[in-house]
Amino acid sequence: MKYSRWIGIFGGLVLILACFLPWAYYPDLDKIFSGFFSEKNIYGKPGKFLVFFSVVGIILYMVPRVWAKRANLFISAILLAFAIKSFILFSACYRGVCPEKKIGIYLIMAGAIMMVMAAMFPDMKLTEKKS
Repeated sequence: MKYSRWIGIFGGLVLILACFLPWAYYPDLDKIFSGFFSEKNIYGKPGKFLVFFSVVGIILYMVPRVWAKRANLFISAILLAFAIKSFILFSACYRGVCPEKKIGIYLIMAGAIMMVMAAMFPDMKLTEKKS
């Protein structure tokens, strides 16, 4: 793909931005959770993990080496798995209370999927070695 590098970088930036946006509203607590806030830190701070690995992924998109493309596929797969885990954790119902999903939880999934798709189809020109 011709623009896979830019799509991957855009996906990483979307993922970083989504960590600061609201993820879910919990009506029983009357609080909005994000990637860096949950009540008494019960769900942890997945935003730290997502931001760190998104920055690493963005850097790897800019490196024009084969090892960087392979490492980026691995990093992007880890990001997607963690985004799915966070989506399930923050949007699951508990004790009869279902949180209202906000825009940030959807954007982490979209950003992670964009990064994986761009990492699967890198724009890499390979040259043959002449013997």
